Amino acid sequence: MAWFGMCVMMWLMLVQNIAADKGNQINSNSVLVALLDSRYTELAELVEKALLLEKLEEAVTNHNITIFAPSNEALALEIDPEFKRFLLEPRNLAALQTLVLHHVVPSRLGRMEWPTEATRHVTLSSEPLHLSNLEKVKFAGNAEVVRLDDVFRPDGIIHGINRLLIPKSVQQDFNNRRSLRAISAIKPEGAPEVDPRTNRLKKPAPSVPAGSPPILPVYYALAPGPSLAPAPAPGPGGPHHHFDGESQVKDFIHTLLHYGGYNEMADILVNLTNLATEMGRLVSEGYVLTVLAPNDEAMAKLTADQLAEPGAPERIMYYHIVPEYQTEESMYNAVRRFGKIRYDTLHIPHKVVAQEADGSVKFGDDDDTAYLFDPDIYTDGRISVQGIDGVLFPASEKTGSTTSETVKTVDRVQTPIKSRRGKLLEVACQVLGTFGQDSRFNTCN
Repeated sequence: MAWFGMCVMMWLMLVQNIAADKGNQINSNSVLVALLDSRYTELAELVEKALLLEKLEEAVTNHNITIFAPSNEALALEIDPEFKRFLLEPRNLAALQTLVLHHVVPSRLGRMEWPTEATRHVTLSSEPLHLSNLEKVKFAGNAEVVRLDDVFRPDGIIHGINRLLIPKSVQQDFNNRRSLRAISAIKPEGAPEVDPRTNRLKKPAPSVPAGSPPILPVYYALAPGPSLAPAPAPGPGGPHHHFDGESQVKDFIHTLLHYGGYNEMADILVNLTNLATEMGRLVSEGYVLTVLAPNDEAMAKLTADQLAEPGAPERIMYYHIVPEYQTEESMYNAVRRFGKIRYDTLHIPHKVVAQEADGSVKFGDDDDTAYLFDPDIYTDGRISVQGIDGVLFPASEKTGSTTSETVKTVDRVQTPIKSRRGKLLEVACQVLGTFGQDSRFNTCN
């Protein structure tokens, strides 16, 4: 009970602070405070997670509101656990806001104002709510009103309903997200090949299982060798039936902003480099990436000299991208088994070292190290974002040194380093020229 009283007090203080900032007057008799001091605390928690307290406070100061609130028991029993996880993911904040606002009508609809026949009423979301009567039972959408006028306050009314109201747009978004698990890249089919010994067609390669990563490493797209780079892997979502990499990159950047604490990383990706555009192109072609994202506290330690050198932001960001799809679980299991692992990065030919430390994954060597601080911020099967608490820099090359530690090197490209770096630089110069990159970051001269 003491914990519950503290929650009520914190909610009331938050409402009053927001009202004070805007010059409004909200007291303890408000319908917003009553929402927490009742049987609808789970809905109040959804309001807080959706960052809608300020919007609702503005609504009650302009006019009365009517809230159709499912009880704590209804939310616990009726809601699908998978759907609840979908609502609470940071990248689905817009869907959560739409769902919560669909339960609020910006007018006072008590027992006396309830319509006698089925009518549509505007809600604070973009979708209307249908109110109807069936003999002695009243309905709000497909939910039965089980507690009419349950909470009665000067600035609003709360009606208790027996289930959550789910707008069509939110349900469609959830269905689309769930169906992504069945999407896989389809390898392009070239001209049939003939075996010169038998003069018969060669057997086609086995099909790629659903959800499997690309067979070829990402280096073949960035710096192709003597043969041409592979054709883009067709898939749904893009303008040419490819993966919509641009939308996925925007999605993960928005997730970083909503997650909080990674604004500097998102700012560099969007404003100082063309890396976001390049990542979208790679994902559209079917490749997978893992981003080691330093948090704002780590980025604040970068000096002006470290960023002033031409091309420095690009090199820093490329060193934090691994051309594989790794989650916190897969990386931790790997370092637990092998001790140390060297992952390839897009800052060719430098690799980033990972090892187990203090029950987590530590990246880097010597003094420049960073721990996996926020695991699985964003994982959609193509892009994985792992938050770290430091900025990593490639270790200086050491000659003639040996080490007794067992190191598993994740090395999938056998071309010489010099040739590979030269080809990557050529591709990078073409990208900079195409997008009109600022001359301060031009390393092609």
